[in-house]
Amino acid sequence: MSAAELDAQQPADRGSTSRPQPQTVATSTNTSTWSYRNCREARAAGAAPLHRGQPGYGAHMDGDGDGIACEPYRGRY
Repeated sequence: MSAAELDAQQPADRGSTSRPQPQTVATSTNTSTWSYRNCREARAAGAAPLHRGQPGYGAHMDGDGDGIACEPYRGRY
């Protein structure tokens, strides 16, 4: 499903809350896709955690490279 199709499914804006605007990222196949700028934006949109292949996922948010971006913080032991 494309980002435009996902946007079309979203309800109309009914309040003063604004959603973070995702950034466009070019991929190696010379097509463009989008991802959130950071995990703070993904969490604010209710999209975290994100899995590789999902709309909004970006490798720059996947610190350990396991295919899951913006994982919950587990703390230190």
